[in-house]
Amino acid sequence: MKKQRVYSPDVTEPAAGLWSNALRVGPQLFISGLTARGKNLDEITGDDEYQQAMAVFSKIQHLVQAAGGEMNDIVKMTIYVTRIQHNTAVWQARREFFSGDFPACTLVEVSALARPDILLEIEATAFIGCAA
Repeated sequence: MKKQRVYSPDVTEPAAGLWSNALRVGPQLFISGLTARGKNLDEITGDDEYQQAMAVFSKIQHLVQAAGGEMNDIVKMTIYVTRIQHNTAVWQARREFFSGDFPACTLVEVSALARPDILLEIEATAFIGCAA
């Protein structure tokens, strides 16, 4: 199977040579850890876990749709948070993007992410077409 990079005009791409936001191999879609950085990478969307999670899930949704899928095609997520005591805000945001069987998920508290104002990072794996 051929590896294909997936782009969305709604998700800022990293500088060349760093990483890919999303790669599709057959029906599998691998989405790199995304944060709430805006189009201008110096800005963060949201100042709490709920707002940042909403921004990240929106980016994930754009990438899944660009690959021809839907959010319920996501089968696995890993969520990194800097303040685990705020996990319910992340779960609240997640419920706004998923229905039915939720993806398998791991939540991990980390001491820091790329910047102090980034409160969470989410990576996902999808099997495009599995939700149909």
